[in-house]
Amino acid sequence: MEVVLVIGDTHIPSRADRIPPQIERHVLRRDYSLVLCTGDLVSSEVLEWLEGLGELRVVRGNMDYLPLPDRLVVKVGEVRVGLIHGHQVHPRGNVAALAKLARLLGVDVLVSGHTHDPLAVKLSVGGRPVALLNPGSATGVWSGGGGSLVPSFMEVEVAGRTVVATIYELRHGRLTRTQVELWL
Repeated sequence: MEVVLVIGDTHIPSRADRIPPQIERHVLRRDYSLVLCTGDLVSSEVLEWLEGLGELRVVRGNMDYLPLPDRLVVKVGEVRVGLIHGHQVHPRGNVAALAKLARLLGVDVLVSGHTHDPLAVKLSVGGRPVALLNPGSATGVWSGGGGSLVPSFMEVEVAGRTVVATIYELRHGRLTRTQVELWL
């Protein structure tokens, strides 16, 4: 089984000063096979911090000026995972548009950010299952479309074609967990 950290939309230092300590402590204690970042890091310091958490794959967000790719496709076990920021999709966070992009990329899972709202859903695209994942914002900052304003990130376990996404949200100083099982 592979454990993947999915994180993004930190907007440090433009909208937040730092990753909340509760989130930082949690992720530093874990051993990740891979770290996927949806972009909008805004600073190279965040990129350096993420590099210390495990093998990193990161895409450029609409607020990034770092030399990063717009999209990536990686293999995690038996699962093809696409990674985008999400500003490529209109309206923001549109599930149908994300599903269409997943099909175009030929991926089983599409990870995106930009909305600052966590999401883990499975749907059928062209007769085959596709999972859409969004870790929300690790700092809980506002987005152009609002956002949850709750700091969040995601851990994804991949075993064969089974994907288990755990959404962590920082509420009232404590990390809460919501787990979603997605069979592909």
